[in-house]
Amino acid sequence: MNTNRDLNYRLYMQKLDGFTRTSFRSEFDHYMVIRAGDVERVRRNFKEFRKDFWSGKGQLSDDPLRNSIYHFVTAIAVIGRLCVDGGLGHDEAYTLGDIYIRRADKCTSPEEIVDLFEEMAVDYALRMRDLRKNNVFSYHIRRCIDYIYEHLHEKLTVAELAEYTGLSKTYLSKLFQKETGTTIKDFVLRAKIETTKNMLRYSDFSYLEISLALGFSSQSAFISVFRRYCGMTPKQYRDGEETKM
Repeated sequence: MNTNRDLNYRLYMQKLDGFTRTSFRSEFDHYMVIRAGDVERVRRNFKEFRKDFWSGKGQLSDDPLRNSIYHFVTAIAVIGRLCVDGGLGHDEAYTLGDIYIRRADKCTSPEEIVDLFEEMAVDYALRMRDLRKNNVFSYHIRRCIDYIYEHLHEKLTVAELAEYTGLSKTYLSKLFQKETGTTIKDFVLRAKIETTKNMLRYSDFSYLEISLALGFSSQSAFISVFRRYCGMTPKQYRDGEETKM
């Protein structure tokens, strides 16, 4: 089915109505806060944008309730996979998502979905926070790792992490490698690549959008790093060629 006619019409109507879709970066930032286990920030975020919660979100159904449920289900799919990527158990993350989707199916208004959305986000964040607390890393390294996941979309440097943890660059680098078995740079890149894999599998975002969302200097730099760590290009991975190699 050729969707160009419908697509062009919808784009025209959105422009006519002054509709501005929420940016991918903004949406991704909120999801990464959940993955980082920053419960208080998750709650603050909801308090800030609760009044305009549906602003910038596309129309997935003519029925307001069904539209809100579709957005809720889409968000759970992304959040669950990001949390699995961050260390949450596969069965726990997916079953938790199933529970919330079934609860959403019983809601009777978009307002109920917003309440459930906040409850779901806090629930995942609490589990991620507890997961990080159970790690055997020292206080400074736990803080460092949490900061990395909270700012995965930025170009992180050892100097920035050292300032955040209150340690010298040299001492932090040695301590980090001693406790994690890898360098800070390698840890950051691997974290970005693991997140990238989920985005390639479960979204249709372009390679440029993914590279920008994860703080790579360019699309070519992103592809080069991905190839180095995975032994294939992002396209090959998205096409499922990892099973052939």
